[in-house]
Amino acid sequence: MTNVVIRQGTVEDITGIFNLVQELAVYENAQAELTNTEQRMLADGFSEKPYFHTFVAELEQQIVGVALYYFSYSSWKGKSMYIDDLIVTEEYRHTGVGRSLFKACIEEAKKQQVYKLHWQVLDWNAPAIDFYKKIGATFDAEWINCKILHEKIQQA
Repeated sequence: MTNVVIRQGTVEDITGIFNLVQELAVYENAQAELTNTEQRMLADGFSEKPYFHTFVAELEQQIVGVALYYFSYSSWKGKSMYIDDLIVTEEYRHTGVGRSLFKACIEEAKKQQVYKLHWQVLDWNAPAIDFYKKIGATFDAEWINCKILHEKIQQA
């Protein structure tokens, strides 16, 4: 898609970004899991010390895709970049928007000189898995994802 502009997200994009997060929750049939808010994302992503960064795909002044990422650190390897979400609104999937957003992430990873760019994909999301295979991603069966949710953190 030649008319799509990929750029860093700004404060003015937060409504479009959050709308895409909500669309992803619907797609994954996980609306009840979405507890974040537009206001929290605004504070967390666009403050003096942001917890995350974004690239947005804009078409005719409308946000049609977003890549949300942040940096982490490995004591063994150094800096890494984690893509938390890469979302393209349903109407613009299979048009190259996702590939353009991913390419922006790769360029940022190069710029930041990270040792690893990583992300997760749900095992049932065949379209996303196929997309990642086409761009040369490897899938790691060795590491198991672990988590402690808010209520358990409060009890610890």
